[in-house]
Amino acid sequence: MTKTAISVDHVARIEGHGNIRLVIEDGEVKTVEMNVVESARLFESMVRGRPFEDGPYVASRICGICSASHAVTDILAIENAFGVSVTDRTNALRELLVYGSYLQNHATHLFVFAAPDFMDMDSVFPLAEQSPELFNKALGLKALGNKLCTKVGGRSVHPITAVVGGFTSEISRDDYLALADELEAALPFALETVDLFRSLPVPDMQTDGDFIAMVQDGYYPVCTSRKARFVRDGIDFEATDVKRVIEEYGVSHSAALLARVRETGRPFMTSALARLNASWDNLTKTAKVASAKAGLRPPEFNPYANNVAQAVELVDVLERTSALCRRLADPDGFAGSSTPVAFAPRAGRGVGFTEAPRGTLFHELEFDSAGFITHASIITPTALNVANLEADMRLLAETLVAEDVDADTIRADVEKLVRAYDPCLSCSVH
Repeated sequence: MTKTAISVDHVARIEGHGNIRLVIEDGEVKTVEMNVVESARLFESMVRGRPFEDGPYVASRICGICSASHAVTDILAIENAFGVSVTDRTNALRELLVYGSYLQNHATHLFVFAAPDFMDMDSVFPLAEQSPELFNKALGLKALGNKLCTKVGGRSVHPITAVVGGFTSEISRDDYLALADELEAALPFALETVDLFRSLPVPDMQTDGDFIAMVQDGYYPVCTSRKARFVRDGIDFEATDVKRVIEEYGVSHSAALLARVRETGRPFMTSALARLNASWDNLTKTAKVASAKAGLRPPEFNPYANNVAQAVELVDVLERTSALCRRLADPDGFAGSSTPVAFAPRAGRGVGFTEAPRGTLFHELEFDSAGFITHASIITPTALNVANLEADMRLLAETLVAEDVDADTIRADVEKLVRAYDPCLSCSVH
């Protein structure tokens, strides 16, 4: 009997701590594990007994890159429970804030985490030395995301201006117009990024899992819809029904809960690629053309294509946010004010739902009649992804073993696959 054990004790260039374990016996893949070894974060316990106002500030600490998404999602859960309706202007500002985190996340993932995989580099530092102009432009794009979050949310991480019912302050008309100019100026580099990542060779594989993303007729939504869709099986559901549709379960080798569709038992992927599969027709014109030129059209089920999908989203985000900024600079651009609307706390349950940079994000909160939080459950994109990631790791390993590939190549390609998912393992242990 021949037995090969492949272990990666710390997967580099991802957020958080995780290990990979593969065991191959006599040409058969026996064991495939993504060991999430983060300790419990306890954020859901932290907010129990606190007033509703504290929830978004605590939730935003779950993740530095996705802090805006966690804050907005928590606010949406509170508003869903209390029956709060906000203005179009408030919704636009929330989109702008979440899109700022897309620029932060995608630029970091593509150039710092993913790019070295395809350039035979162990880290981003050789890339910075060999291609300083490319690296500096990437950092500039990330810095632009920081700036957008700061202008809209009051800080580059852990926003403070977004509150239940609206925003506590807004920037000036001139600030919006200056932001719009900067966002538009970054568009050529984003288009170059699509070209770069479409040129990088990746294994030819197709996940057997489904894809989940927010959907809305005629729009590429991030926080304005309540409907989610499983793309391959065509299952639509309202955010409020998330626990009825998605089952979480534990495994002995991971601190993260895994997820599957209750109706089918199927794992699934949420990501930029999932959003493109669900809403490709609703990309901005420039992003759609760039995606088509890159050969990325739905249906696309190769998880490695998530890197190209993130690059396409950079184009979409820059075009979309520049237009939002110009419209916000116009006094008649959006109906209503962003000043927080009046409301009263009440007992009940609410679910917030957004598209964070890494995928669908759900916050479920319950309140007593005074507005104190009695229960919280936060389901993050990476928690949703781990089961499908393990399934894809097995599929990839079986393909490579059948091709008689050596263990070092298997290890390297599986690590690339993990990074293509852009996991945030710290966020997954809820």
